[in-house]
Amino acid sequence: MITKELTHPRSIVVVGGSEDLAKPGGKILKNIIDGNFNGDIYVLNPKADKVQGINSYKTPDKLPDVDLAIIAIAAKYTPETVEYLTRNKNTKAFIILSAGFSEESEEGKVLEDRVVAAINEVGGSLIGPNCVGILTPQHHSIFTQPIPKLNPKGCDFISGSGATACFIMEAGIPKGLQFANVYSVGNSAQLGVEEILKHLDENFDPKTDSKVKLLYLENIDKPDMLLKHASSLIRKGCKIAAVKAGASEAGSRAASSHTGALASSDVAVDALFRKAGIVRCYGREDLISVASVFMYPEPEGKNIAIITHAGGPAVMLTDTLSNGGLEVPHIEGYEADKLKEELFPGSSVSNPIDFLATGTAEQLGIIIDYVDNKFDNIDAMVVIFGTPGLIDIYDVYNVLSEKISSCKKPIYPVLPSVLTAKNEVEAFVEEGGVYFPDEVTLGNALVRVAETPTPASLIQTGNDIDGQRIREIIERSQDGYLSPEAVQGLLDASGIDRATEMVISSPDELDNAVERVGFPLVMKVVGPVHKSDVGGVTLNIEDISSAGLEMERMMKIDEATGVLLQPMLSGTEIFAGVKKEDKFGHMILFGLGGIFIEVLKDVRAVLAPVNRDEILKEIRNLRSYKIIEGVRGMEPVNENLFAEIIVCLSELVRVAPEIEELDLNPLLGNSEQVVAVDARIRIMK
Repeated sequence: MITKELTHPRSIVVVGGSEDLAKPGGKILKNIIDGNFNGDIYVLNPKADKVQGINSYKTPDKLPDVDLAIIAIAAKYTPETVEYLTRNKNTKAFIILSAGFSEESEEGKVLEDRVVAAINEVGGSLIGPNCVGILTPQHHSIFTQPIPKLNPKGCDFISGSGATACFIMEAGIPKGLQFANVYSVGNSAQLGVEEILKHLDENFDPKTDSKVKLLYLENIDKPDMLLKHASSLIRKGCKIAAVKAGASEAGSRAASSHTGALASSDVAVDALFRKAGIVRCYGREDLISVASVFMYPEPEGKNIAIITHAGGPAVMLTDTLSNGGLEVPHIEGYEADKLKEELFPGSSVSNPIDFLATGTAEQLGIIIDYVDNKFDNIDAMVVIFGTPGLIDIYDVYNVLSEKISSCKKPIYPVLPSVLTAKNEVEAFVEEGGVYFPDEVTLGNALVRVAETPTPASLIQTGNDIDGQRIREIIERSQDGYLSPEAVQGLLDASGIDRATEMVISSPDELDNAVERVGFPLVMKVVGPVHKSDVGGVTLNIEDISSAGLEMERMMKIDEATGVLLQPMLSGTEIFAGVKKEDKFGHMILFGLGGIFIEVLKDVRAVLAPVNRDEILKEIRNLRSYKIIEGVRGMEPVNENLFAEIIVCLSELVRVAPEIEELDLNPLLGNSEQVVAVDARIRIMK
């Protein structure tokens, strides 16, 4: 839990505080003092009576009761110190800067566990170990630079890496990005990124708190917590962007199913972020750009006007926006002609609006007013304005600052002359402006924000399924791939339509099976995992003689235990599957089926539980969606039935969490039905 002693301490002791500002204990003490902490500050240092003008105690027994302890001593001495403070000095909050714990060795993990146990015993809070600290309006308990001027309208930033947090602030602050609170969680021995986000959600005040949250994660240990509180904050009006580093493909390499081969922890992260409404970023500059976009009002649509005095950047931005699904619409008509009369000859107003290298601050103001008030087909504007260094451009950036504050439509400033117009750019930032040095980086950020969905409902709209029958089948089955009969039973109990099937192992059973299934039929070998690879699938068999020959051939395939007969159905091949991902639960993947899974890899992934509306949105985001719609006279796939099958799978894995992998590949879909033709299910109890 996060205690008030951590967020609003009345007193702080720096254990290991010193005069040496090159050491964490010295620097953090100075930062706390310079940050004007309004409570009592103490130092625990066996060699000094005063440190940086603060009273220092040589032994902890002389120390008064203290709310928050910042530990900057060697790891081996830390548990004993923590235990003494919790038991004797009513200390209920700790920030441990020291390294040498679980990140280093098993012995360090033992020390860390001992620290956590002592803090948990008194219901306290722990940030770290192995962190740079936290930076809040209440106390600057951080030993690194920079120390930005905190602004409640800036970003709340939670980072699993102290160094990365510093680098992001270093790069963001000069661009005008401001911060409200910064938390570096280090090893996350007790409190991680998820717990800090939970605290921000449960204590969120829309009148005073930052509405922008930035996350840097190296591990996601509690995806359910992250999903719940991120989506909750976004529904309250917040915006969240996150970098998740360290994705592993080991799980997908080991998988034996089509779905498993497509799934990975990184696919799960993507699915989690989309479900929560988090904008995923892939690096520091990416995160800074998205955060900077968040600092501006949200546009009402996807139509962007580009205002520039330089053609090249406008072309590159137009390409980036258009390729990402945003629009740079043509501007024409009476008002466009009137605007052109206000500009120098040779200017263009068709969008991009290019008012030439000789364009003035006054002309920029006129253009912005036209776009804001007279061009209804524009939702936001990007202004690109640099300088060759011939004259100062303070007047241009003053106009830009004023228009950003007064216009109804958001204005994103691209100020590329960060050296030539260094003083003017700094003045723009000093006035509270946030700018973008590169138009393509801005364009990519706008695209990322626009394509991130709103949070999905966390309430599953489940279909009626036969949970009792599902449990009976699971409980009598062994670990591994289920028998065809068990698979059929699970699909039937889940309400998933499937093709009529008969499994036989003897030629004596063939006549009866063919009579039940009918011609034309499909025959598939039972036993080998990848049937097509071993010649174990034959289509469009139309007579009993051919069926007999195929059965004889298939039973000679290695590992064959039988032959499955199905009617020959028609439709577009699609697929749906499930993969259980460590910590994340069940991922459901879907897209075009058959061989197209491996060739196109055009799949969408969602985390269970799901609801129908969420799935329909994801289906429509498939690159191959036009095939599902029915392109060039092809019969469409009934996407509502496709979505219902995915919802059924979500319900199935809720009732049967033992399912590790599941493939419905292919499903055959047309306008009337979606039918499972081939299915495999692997369980692990």
